[in-house]
Amino acid sequence: MSDIKLGIAPIGWTNDDMPTLGGETTYQQILSEVALSGFQGTEIGNKYPKDPAILKPQLEIRGIRIAAAWHGLHLTTEPYEKVEAEFIAFRDYMAALGADCINVAEQGHTIQGRRDVGIFDGKPTYTDEEWERLTAGLDRIGERAAEKGLIIAYHHHMGTGVQTTAEIDRLMAATDPSKVKLLLDVGHLLFSGEDPAAIVNKYADRIGHVHLKDVRPAIVEKAKQEKLSFLDSILAGVFTIPGDGETDYGPLLRPVLDAGYHGWFMIEAEQDPAIADPFVQAVNARRYLKDTFGF
Repeated sequence: MSDIKLGIAPIGWTNDDMPTLGGETTYQQILSEVALSGFQGTEIGNKYPKDPAILKPQLEIRGIRIAAAWHGLHLTTEPYEKVEAEFIAFRDYMAALGADCINVAEQGHTIQGRRDVGIFDGKPTYTDEEWERLTAGLDRIGERAAEKGLIIAYHHHMGTGVQTTAEIDRLMAATDPSKVKLLLDVGHLLFSGEDPAAIVNKYADRIGHVHLKDVRPAIVEKAKQEKLSFLDSILAGVFTIPGDGETDYGPLLRPVLDAGYHGWFMIEAEQDPAIADPFVQAVNARRYLKDTFGF
């Protein structure tokens, strides 16, 4: 277990999809509170400087580093050459920061940022031709990442064409395990109605990055009944930190540990920071990980 690195994403402090949430918070405060709460690293947020020469010293003085970052792809809707060029530019930025992983998610037809569409009613699906473009493109993107010593981990996500168990299975079956890993996000699986344990057991040896958050079942039901969008579900409090929900992460993640996973456990529970104090959430999440895993 000592090979596991613990991090917390900045999305609890300020939200990339809704920048007004935590809009007054500086990146220096985020980094300081990440370090103070006992984490080893973080992910990239919208407040962070785009110049590694500025960001790296701010990380180093606090004794933390960048683990990974989200990067949206449009393989189903845009020419591959354009997608690859954008990815390479981001890959080089991440490599300059010494990151380990890039969290990729297909954004073609996504509704995750649309507040006028219910997260369950408006979910897109891909055609066979789009699936081919996506999976073939991911293998090539994985090769580009490896050129700089990085891996890509695919982030199944609410409101996209890779959300359900069947869609995750299709993507995993059609991509090269040496080039495309899986980002396990327990919160998104629970929100979608999937069985996280089944996904963990099936893909334990292919998981490249782990996002840890839980859901509030009453808010999931509210999102279904009231046809809430993804963003409005977040504002309603659908996500919360491990330890504040019903999921017992010890047995759930045991197959990942047994498979020799040596990446990151990253807390990533986006909430309204005016309601869920990000620093308090970070401290509580870190305590839960210590109590659950012993590290």
